[in-house]
Amino acid sequence: MKRPIWAPWRIEYILGEKDEECIFCRALREDRDRENLLVHRGEKAFVIMNLYPYNPGHLMVAPNDHLSELEELDADAAAEVMELTRRCIQVLKQKMSPHGFNAGLNLGVIAGASIEEHLHMHVVPRWQGDNNFMPVLDDINVLPQALSETYELLAAGFREPAGGQSGNGEEAG
Repeated sequence: MKRPIWAPWRIEYILGEKDEECIFCRALREDRDRENLLVHRGEKAFVIMNLYPYNPGHLMVAPNDHLSELEELDADAAAEVMELTRRCIQVLKQKMSPHGFNAGLNLGVIAGASIEEHLHMHVVPRWQGDNNFMPVLDDINVLPQALSETYELLAAGFREPAGGQSGNGEEAG
């Protein structure tokens, strides 16, 4: 028997009006990076936080072009998506000290893509013990950090040169 659990940040997504416009294209077009949680803009791709994560620091890397198929990416855009994925892991290690990562693409609804019209790479930091009793109850995790705090932390990491300070003040290496 399923039991309800309080996750108030999700109700906006569940009950909210679904925008017909691609959220990635809109965020890229607008000049409201903080509000849109867009932490880094590259030449052919960008990094945006997941608005409804179950793990703090869940980032997505998307090409600037509105494409749904991996094979539609040109070589330069594909290279930048992978370079930004590498950079996401570097920034997350420096700023949040996770123990591991899940990184990947969900291509098509059947593969888990909730936004299938715009290709995007997920980068999810993981910590020992982040799967607590909540997933046992009903495949639920608890988000222990506010999105605004996570945004400030990660956006600062993308402004720093690669190889900057770690989250605990020690040199990353």
